[in-house]
Amino acid sequence: MHKEECFYLGKIVRKHSFKGEVVIKLDTDEPELYRDLESVFVEHGKDLIPFFIEESLLQKGNQLRVRFESVDTEQDADAIMNSGIYLPLQFLPKLTGNKFYFHEVVGFTAVDVNYGEFGVVNGINDTTAQALFEIDNEGVEILIPMIDEFIKEIDRKGKRVVLETPPGLIDMYLS
Repeated sequence: MHKEECFYLGKIVRKHSFKGEVVIKLDTDEPELYRDLESVFVEHGKDLIPFFIEESLLQKGNQLRVRFESVDTEQDADAIMNSGIYLPLQFLPKLTGNKFYFHEVVGFTAVDVNYGEFGVVNGINDTTAQALFEIDNEGVEILIPMIDEFIKEIDRKGKRVVLETPPGLIDMYLS
């Protein structure tokens, strides 16, 4: 399994016992969706290795205590400490309306209700205080803040992100 085919679920943050149990801090608003997993992929260098779950218990909101098959000692647990945890993309809950996963809209056409089509969503920059749509307009990068008031529609069938940006914002990049 390749990372491109998966989503980041969380990270192993600590050991729980001397018998190899670990605690995964889940990076989700709905940890209860991941309470009964059968397996996960554990990041090991650049590879993702499947690990099967014998037992799990949701605790403290977004922490999942896990006992993996063949992780029976403290040393086994040390070997996977601080590793990222991944699941295949098909395990993501389906979103509707204007809620979307960042990877889902890459490649969608960007349309402004006043300006019309103005490019293709190339990516999402979420390293800034405000996440930004990165939109390519024939080699010119246009950055649009991902503000709820700007997002009018996520048209999954038509593969379009419909926005209503302030007057002049798009022109600022294309002038």
